Amino acid sequence: MRIVFMGTPDFAVPSLTSLVKAGNEITLVITRPDAVRGRGKKLEPSPVKAKALELGLPVVEANRMTPDVFDRLKAADADIFCVAAYGCILPDEVLHMAPLGIVNVHASLLPRWRGAAPIQRAILAGDEVTGVSIMRIGHGVDTGAYCAQVSTSVAGKHAEALTMELGELGGKLLADTLPSLADGSAVWTEQDESLVTHAAKNSKQEMRLDPQMGALDCVRHVLASSDTAPARCVIAGKTVRVLDAAPADVSLGEGLVAVQAKRVYLGLSDGAVELLEVKPDGKRAMAASAWVAGLQGADLSWGVLS
Repeated sequence: MRIVFMGTPDFAVPSLTSLVKAGNEITLVITRPDAVRGRGKKLEPSPVKAKALELGLPVVEANRMTPDVFDRLKAADADIFCVAAYGCILPDEVLHMAPLGIVNVHASLLPRWRGAAPIQRAILAGDEVTGVSIMRIGHGVDTGAYCAQVSTSVAGKHAEALTMELGELGGKLLADTLPSLADGSAVWTEQDESLVTHAAKNSKQEMRLDPQMGALDCVRHVLASSDTAPARCVIAGKTVRVLDAAPADVSLGEGLVAVQAKRVYLGLSDGAVELLEVKPDGKRAMAASAWVAGLQGADLSWGVLS
């Protein structure tokens, strides 16, 4: 099958590679332009662009659908367009350009978690399972019907790891679903609007840790955090990003800090959590047991970042 693929982040890379491995012909890859990524402060290609170039595929970088991009899409002469986290609104002309239409790999079990941050929202909400849906792209945000879904457990997984797992699941599901799209045997399910939840992007303020949280909620914030919206707080007067934490069976008052045998515990409204990995401001990430030497004083406390 001749395919135009649109995608940008790491999540989308397994979809591209799965389509190639399945023997499809990728006639064009559309991705977001090079950008400053990570901590290097220099322009880098998107993960999808890097993989496409490695595979020898033609690439167009675009923030939006310009006349030049339309011309490239038409010239690609694809049977279907496949999208995975491209990051650009697609106009009607693109939605109806390919004979078999356009499908999207969305990282949730629709109709739950439509929107920009479905993986983080599933973690924050304490969902037991999440997954990937192969869906049609329409005019609303993730409102289209879906024809295939696959699920996985959520508990205890960091957003980054869960994103990569869902990316792999989504890539395989997309490749496996294409034959049914080609022969018309795919069964489409319209989303039940009464079950819709919305996955707004996480803000930095929302992800700040607070002693008034419950212990389980605190851990979920840590698991759902990212470089753009990290789980941060102030411990003994020091600003810290918490990279990993777990519920702890320790009796500790709200807002207090306990250090026991090189282990660090934070008191919350209904219990405590143990810090496992931290990143103090201006320093490298480290195990909490290595960081604990810098905590001094008998009456230690912690609080929300102002």
